[in-house]
Amino acid sequence: MSTPEVNNINEYFGDLPDPRTGENISHPLINIITITICAVICGANGWVEVEQFGEAKAKWLAAFLNLKHGIPSHDTIGRVFRLLNPAAFEARFRQWTSHICELMRGEVVAVDGKQLRRSKDGTLGMDGIYMVNVWATENQLSLGQVKVEDHSNEITAIPVLLSLLEIEDAIITIDAMGCQTHIVEMITAQNADYVIAAKDNQGTLLRDIEISFDQSEIQHAIDYHRSVNKGHGRIEIRECWAVDDPDIIAYINNYKAWDGLQSLVKVTSERRFLNTHKVQRDTRYFISSLPADAQQLLHAVRAHWHVENSLHWVLDMAFREDESRVRKDHAPENFAIIRQFALNLLKQETSLNIGINAKRKRAGWDHEYLFKVLCAI
Repeated sequence: MSTPEVNNINEYFGDLPDPRTGENISHPLINIITITICAVICGANGWVEVEQFGEAKAKWLAAFLNLKHGIPSHDTIGRVFRLLNPAAFEARFRQWTSHICELMRGEVVAVDGKQLRRSKDGTLGMDGIYMVNVWATENQLSLGQVKVEDHSNEITAIPVLLSLLEIEDAIITIDAMGCQTHIVEMITAQNADYVIAAKDNQGTLLRDIEISFDQSEIQHAIDYHRSVNKGHGRIEIRECWAVDDPDIIAYINNYKAWDGLQSLVKVTSERRFLNTHKVQRDTRYFISSLPADAQQLLHAVRAHWHVENSLHWVLDMAFREDESRVRKDHAPENFAIIRQFALNLLKQETSLNIGINAKRKRAGWDHEYLFKVLCAI
């Protein structure tokens, strides 16, 4: 028996270089990858659980995998992913994602970092691994991820990841860590736009933007939009001001260094908690290559947080990522790729209107539903 769904795993991952070259290999690499992907879709959160899934589903797996030597042990699975080149593995992930996802013109693509908390090991002197993720907010898909190198930060990882993606005509949103001239230049070089937060890490820039909005003479040049939302026991009021007058932009110190800079943005948020009457307010500032359309810019600012709510939160709640103790060598990075691959597949399957955690359980119980999930490959 063979199925198109499982054959497609071989299409995208079948040419991965096996790190065990020269060894007496009992379990083909594609077997280990296929079993692991299926196991993680169905609820496995570690190598022991992947092995247990394989043992429980051995008869089903044997219909399309050569299991002459049975199911690999969790030690074998873990060792393979410790050795597997994560850059090569990630490249296959991006290849698959680009096949199923075509960015819409003007789609907000959020870039943000996340730490794998339990990958930190103080005894061994290991810092927790940080991954920079890219999330397509309309397609609801992870487009890629890259590890932040040791003793570095997101500033070096973001350009690496952006250089690997097709982002033409997209709107890239990044928090203040990515407010760097070379990152802005990379975005515009790929014919994309940006909305990037300005905070204390760019103190002069932030001060100049604040002063710009405080000048009474620019009020005629400002575009304004306001939104009100009610839910979860609170009312949220958001206001956005945007200005793209060249004379005002020129007030920004060294403004020409920010390639494509066209507008300055101010966003205020007010949360009124109905039960406690507590009120929270905050003000944020942004630079953008977009014209001063306050409604569009406010949408981009709000959409950026989808990477937290739709990706990071789901990875923690449904996949228990922050609890994972996978730590050695390349294993944490490779397992992070597998989790995001499984999440993309589960989000693409829309026949059931249930949460990701419930979908994982259903896939584990129901082979037909698991094949539906795999159809997104």
